[in-house]
Amino acid sequence: MATITKISTLGAILTRGILLAMVFSVMPLIGLADESATDKATLDSLFAELQDPANEDWQLTEDDIWREWSKSGSRAMDLLLERGRDAMAAGDYEAAVEHLSALIDHAPEFAEGWNARATAFFLMDQYGLSVSDIQQVLALNPRHFGAMIGLGSIFERTGRLKDALTVYTKASEVHPHHPGVKQAVERLRAEVGGTTL
Repeated sequence: MATITKISTLGAILTRGILLAMVFSVMPLIGLADESATDKATLDSLFAELQDPANEDWQLTEDDIWREWSKSGSRAMDLLLERGRDAMAAGDYEAAVEHLSALIDHAPEFAEGWNARATAFFLMDQYGLSVSDIQQVLALNPRHFGAMIGLGSIFERTGRLKDALTVYTKASEVHPHHPGVKQAVERLRAEVGGTTL
């Protein structure tokens, strides 16, 4: 299958089990992770709001989280992130990768730089490179539901449905209101047939 070939480079380096172990072994390290330049207390409060079942304004809370994640603490780095995102929006993924690679070179601890480049690689169908960047995102920011959703999507597109279900389930624990994640979990539970993960 053509999509599986796209991740063959990564597959040669990491087996399926090792990849999942690496991705999820870093998720519990919230205390060691630097969630960009933002105040951890602010993010803790926002995530408490996001996970509140009665929060009807969860989309506003999600937007606030993304805004916090996008603060690098440096105007120059924020500009590189903005340029990378603008290039992606314009469909110029190669330029996006250039801007975001420069950002990562200068601010390797800024998770959103890695996440944005993972997104650019995803849009280029470079799934192996995207997964590699997602690993970095989750090492720096274990609550990054966007990176988890991206990883789940890659697993689903490459026929790894049990792995996709595992990742989407993890994402739903962090962001229980996300409609796409809810639908993915329900759909994959039906497809996988209730097999124990």
